[in-house]
Amino acid sequence: MADTRPDFLVLENGEKAELPFAPEEYAARLARLRAVMEQRDIPVVLLTSMHGIAYYSGFLHCAFGRPYGCVVTRDRCTTVSANIDAGQPWRRSIEDNVIYTDWKRDNYWRAVKSVIGTAARLGIEADHLTLAAERTCREMLGAEELVDIAPDTMRLRMVKSPSEIALIKEGARIADVGGWAIKEAISEGVREIDVAMAGRNAMEIAIADAFPDAEYRDTWVWFQSGINTDGAHNPVSGRRLEAGDLLSLNAFPMINGYYTALERSLFLGEPDAETLRIWQANVAAHELGLSLIRPGATCSGICAEINRFFEDEGLLQFRSFG
Repeated sequence: MADTRPDFLVLENGEKAELPFAPEEYAARLARLRAVMEQRDIPVVLLTSMHGIAYYSGFLHCAFGRPYGCVVTRDRCTTVSANIDAGQPWRRSIEDNVIYTDWKRDNYWRAVKSVIGTAARLGIEADHLTLAAERTCREMLGAEELVDIAPDTMRLRMVKSPSEIALIKEGARIADVGGWAIKEAISEGVREIDVAMAGRNAMEIAIADAFPDAEYRDTWVWFQSGINTDGAHNPVSGRRLEAGDLLSLNAFPMINGYYTALERSLFLGEPDAETLRIWQANVAAHELGLSLIRPGATCSGICAEINRFFEDEGLLQFRSFG
């Protein structure tokens, strides 16, 4: 009996959804990428990172252990997605989509090959492609030369469009919504998780109100208290808040893959004198940094000034990041 199970397929189910940005925005992004491709003599690019795929196609995937991709040629932009997602990737892609099935190992690469054909010179994101994936890529696509395009795409993403800036500003506004909800939920005896959920729920509702056509995912809150504040990325726990606790508030609304952060330090009641001194030094460092931001300033230059301030305060050795 003939095997009717396909290696890959096209499923244009429903109507195209409204993407985070206008078609003209994606066209401009692709035009800039193609200009780099032309300059570097790269006929085709395979993007495999979540940010790379979303930036050029509008489709933000959920990997769940499966590979995804976006193939950009001189005239096409095609996402490659897993069959488990059915028609959603096509609806959320600015142009084409091809689906690979799980019936055979490496069907992902067969789907990619159906779009690329044979490319002797292929652009890739070297900081995302694993060694195993690189080997399979060379074997199945016949790519003689893999060219790392990740630094180029990173530089292109760093220059934000007016539409991106507008979205990020909304993210900042919604982060404040979460921050106030967290503040209102803080009380002696309350668990960290309950405070975090109050902030997250407030932001989810605000995002849904402001972006009715978006997909809602990945918004979260880190809220730590007491000993749990010693690490910036310590998970939320069931610890109950105590009088005198140092508190760390971190609200992260995620809108169409764009992440905004509101991060604040608080106290439950009155802090001790030494803790207050350190907090005031951090506030002064923040204000110093703001005063140094101007056209022509560099991040490294601003950082150096803040480091000098912390050194004078006897605190530089305690900086953990930033």
